[in-house]
This record gives sequence, C-alpha cells and structure tokens, in this order.
Amino acid sequence: MHIIRLTIDSENFPCQDCYPFNISPIQKTGSLTLHSPITFLIGENGTGKSTLLKAIAHACNIYIWSGISRERYHYNKYEDQLYRYLKVFWNGETVPGSFFGSDSFQNFAHILDEWAASDPGVLTYFGGESLMTKSHGQCNMAYFSSRFKIKGLYLMDEPEAALYPKKQIELVKILRNASRTGYAQFIIATHSPILLAIPEGDILSFDHEKIQRTEYEDTDYFRIFSDFMKDRHAFMKDD
Repeated sequence: MHIIRLTIDSENFPCQDCYPFNISPIQKTGSLTLHSPITFLIGENGTGKSTLLKAIAHACNIYIWSGISRERYHYNKYEDQLYRYLKVFWNGETVPGSFFGSDSFQNFAHILDEWAASDPGVLTYFGGESLMTKSHGQCNMAYFSSRFKIKGLYLMDEPEAALYPKKQIELVKILRNASRTGYAQFIIATHSPILLAIPEGDILSFDHEKIQRTEYEDTDYFRIFSDFMKDRHAFMKDD
C-alpha cells in the first residue's frame, strides 16, 4: 500500500455550483481510507469517479497523456482544479505512478512510437514491441502486463473498455499478482463486473450522497448481470 488515505477540503471549494465542485459525492465526502492495494470506484456516469481519479493523479504528480487541445464552446476554468483541494496521505515514501485512460491511451502509444524511433530501448518497458502494431485491446494488454512489473501507484479509468471478456480475466490475474507483491497499488474506475469480482478488491460506490464502501454482491453490476444471465429474454421485452 502506497496511499492510505485521501481528504477532500470541500469547505474551501471556490464554488459549489460548478463542475467538479457541484458533484455530491465529492462535496459530501470529507475523507476516504484505502484498505486494499486494489480499490475500485463504481457508479453511474457523471457521479465523479473519473474526476476524482484524475485529481489523485494531479495531486501525486502523475502525468495524464492527452490529445491535442481544441477550441471549445464553453471553457470551465475549474474543471481540472479539484486536486488543489485533495490531500494524499502516503504510507511512507512516495512512489512513481502512471495514469491509464481508455479514451487517451492511444495518444500515449503514438508518442511512445516517436520515442522508440530514436531510442528503441524504451519499448522494453512495454513488451519489446511497438504498441502501434497491435489492436486496441492487444495494445492495452501489452502495457498492463509489462508496466505493472514496476513498483508504483497505478490509476486506471475503465481499463476494460477495449477488452474481450477473456482478456478481462487475464487482466484480473495480472492485477492480483502485481498487488500481492506489495510494490503495486491500483485505484480503478470501472463498470466491469469481471474486474469487480477480484476478492481482494475494495469497492467504493459513488451512487450515494457520500462515497460508500460496498460489497460485490450488493452492486448493481452484480445484480443486473446475474438477473440477465438467469433470464435474458425478460430483458428483451418492451416496456
């Protein structure tokens, strides 16, 4: 365990009615204690999972690879400022880390290829091959299986997005093996009932006024998929 606690200083938010400071679970959760080297963040879209994950990355000086900045209809000067009100408590010395985002990883893969053109040795950290020669899912798995051998804090936003179910199970094994060594800690925002089934995982739900710890069998992911598999035809009926 590298990070053991997070606190959110909501009393000093610059505003209460603008994103991300208007998200209830972020407004109302003062402190979170992390109990496991694998922590899952779950909840409906828009409940603040990715927002908090990115704030943790900024607070820990972990770079987030992003694409080209473009003109926008509306610019919110506060949208990436949550980290200023987030305090991270380390269990001893700080460690390096990385942020994986399913929507931005291809930007990293392109940049890595540019680095490899002048220094092919950088690819040894990512399976020894260009990530650009692989499918989206293969690219992600090559990164996971190589990168997680390095000591660090790993923040992951929907890592299952491009993965076939069998590959999600492979990712489960990679996460469990890496976490058991004691050198890797994972905080993962996910919608995958397969990843959430990891026995050692600690699940934090954003589907309440405050962020709450919950059991796997009590999540909507487990209930919905269980009911669907029991009687999939019932889900196909028109309302």
